[in-house]
Amino acid sequence: MDLKLKILKIYEKNKFSANDKEIFLEFRSLLNKGEIRAANKEDGRWVTNNWVKKGIIAGFKMGNIVRYGNFYDKDTFPLQDIAGKKNVRFVPGGSAIREGSFIGNDVILMPPMYINVGAFVDSGSMIDSHALVGTCAQVGKNVHLSAASQLGGVLEPISSNPVIIEDNVFIGGNCGIYEGIIVEENAIIAAGVTITAGTPIFDAVNNKFLCKVNNITIIPKKAVVVPGSRKFKNNPDFSVYCPIIIKYRDKMTDRSVLLEELLR
Repeated sequence: MDLKLKILKIYEKNKFSANDKEIFLEFRSLLNKGEIRAANKEDGRWVTNNWVKKGIIAGFKMGNIVRYGNFYDKDTFPLQDIAGKKNVRFVPGGSAIREGSFIGNDVILMPPMYINVGAFVDSGSMIDSHALVGTCAQVGKNVHLSAASQLGGVLEPISSNPVIIEDNVFIGGNCGIYEGIIVEENAIIAAGVTITAGTPIFDAVNNKFLCKVNNITIIPKKAVVVPGSRKFKNNPDFSVYCPIIIKYRDKMTDRSVLLEELLR
């Protein structure tokens, strides 16, 4: 029986055997290595692996609360030791990475930041101070997640999609991206932008609102998104928040978000 079927069987249980725990530890190890993920890109589109989320939930169900120094958490999800990763800078000062998450090579992790179970952070990315990579969030290569920005987590409902940030995306400070939003490669999200599944986003370049694809909001490749607002139709005295795509990335915007290689 393959691992997926074993995990699905364990998910349905309320009592767990020693063998179930061994299967879960194998599952968690593969998450750490990035060999299984909460979502994968297949034939050009992202597919959520609900069985992986079920495996994480099963880990919480079978875990016992234990003490880790001054903290208390499930023994199935202790903090991760990233020793052996190539050229990862994990700067001291209150950060934490949970077991069951993948950290690629050449990643910079600035304090205090947090990476939760099921997350995937690919090589060359930077997670800045006070930033959060939520449960099952997927972060591509050479992404800059700036200070105080958050990628929302998801476990339940099982059908919900994780936040996905593709390669070479720059996310400015104090941003929030939640509820299964996909940000395609080379996009720039300006400081202070918040995007949820219900947030209308206006593309000023093409003079239209973005349409959902399979009920998912997708920020297009190279889009530069800034905070904005739009008037209420029935009461022009008031306005509602509305992020705006003001342009698509060019050489000037490339220079403005150039990552300093000397820092790495």
